[in-house]
Amino acid sequence: MTPKFDEIGYWSEIKLDIINQYAQAYSQILSSRKNPEFYHVYIDAFAGSGKHISRTTGSLVSGSPEIALSIRPPFKEYYFIDIDGAKVAELKKKAESRPEVHVHEGDCNECLLNEIFPYVAYKKYKRALCLLDPYGLDLNWEVVYKAGQMKSIEILLNFPVMDMNRNALWTNPENVKPLLLERMKLFWGDDSWQKAAYAQQLDFNGRINLRKLRNEDIAHAYKKRLEEIAGFAYVSQPLPMRNSNNAVIYYLFHASQQPIAEKIINDIFDKYRNWGMR
Repeated sequence: MTPKFDEIGYWSEIKLDIINQYAQAYSQILSSRKNPEFYHVYIDAFAGSGKHISRTTGSLVSGSPEIALSIRPPFKEYYFIDIDGAKVAELKKKAESRPEVHVHEGDCNECLLNEIFPYVAYKKYKRALCLLDPYGLDLNWEVVYKAGQMKSIEILLNFPVMDMNRNALWTNPENVKPLLLERMKLFWGDDSWQKAAYAQQLDFNGRINLRKLRNEDIAHAYKKRLEEIAGFAYVSQPLPMRNSNNAVIYYLFHASQQPIAEKIINDIFDKYRNWGMR
């Protein structure tokens, strides 16, 4: 299989810079803890091939797996997952002669819940930074919920609002295909996404119509779910990631159980708020 490198826009390069900055701070803090001593790991659920092609410059740039492997002090272990065989083959090249690097091919929802998350137990002083950067509505709420309930896992999460708008959050929701509605339900966790995305209003004839709410309203509702349902103690204000037309492509969330984590990510996010293409 030939290498498969995805093209990424400027906003994705910003995201990779954020991952680099936060993973560096995370590993430095966890590595310094001696009483108790924590065993910290890095998890990348939609890892890709490890490299990308910059749409801006045309050059190769490091993806999140390469960034994670370059962090010093290093994580104790790394878990990379992707469903694409060609991308997995590239990742496995990076794992050669590195027993601390584990590469999994398949559906990350199953892999995380059945294989990786059980390994990162709170009582065993294990902690994890988990990147959830789905290609679209490919992430199940069950994974996010489990991470929050375990108390040992922090997440950086791509909330793909543009993909939602394209596939499920239509102005006329009755026209959306049932399969796409079910995908939205799996991502959100239940049917409450409908109340988060639409408001009821009366027309001049007294009929009830649905009015689609703003992207930021939907992202705020998901933030509440991370706090109130998943059980994360600290959830960042979502960072809008914008394209060259200044349209929001997705929101980047961070969720954890630690106040120091919230302070660090807020300092990083604040550098990039309201950025468009430059």
